[in-house]
Amino acid sequence: MIKNEKLNISSQEINSEENKSLRDISEVNVYSCYQCGNCSSGCPAVEFMDIPPNQIIRYLQLGKINKVLESKTPWICAACNYCSAKCPRSVDITKVMEGLRRIILRKGIDHVDINELKKELLHKLPPIALISNFRKFVL
Repeated sequence: MIKNEKLNISSQEINSEENKSLRDISEVNVYSCYQCGNCSSGCPAVEFMDIPPNQIIRYLQLGKINKVLESKTPWICAACNYCSAKCPRSVDITKVMEGLRRIILRKGIDHVDINELKKELLHKLPPIALISNFRKFVL
């Protein structure tokens, strides 16, 4: 969270359909997290994330799922399970990130359009990176 960021919290946001959908998809109780920060401290991709994993969980606890869905963090998550292995409360953040990606995809938000990629970039990138990217964004 941004330092001194003011958040208005409402029961409507906490009990929103998207929050319920995330709980159903991920089968994770984000309210078990007590914000120790172990997940973020050991995450190999945290330096590339706009919101670290522990703050993603905190936003979800506060019902701010829309802020999380606008974040790049779910897409940057490598799904290495380090965060989940380090969590003393067994919060499976990897499942939460996958659930967030599914919700975003169900909304039909496109992140990469192959037709908009520059020809130079297509020739420069390894094919496996392109395939992996499209599978992550399409599945």
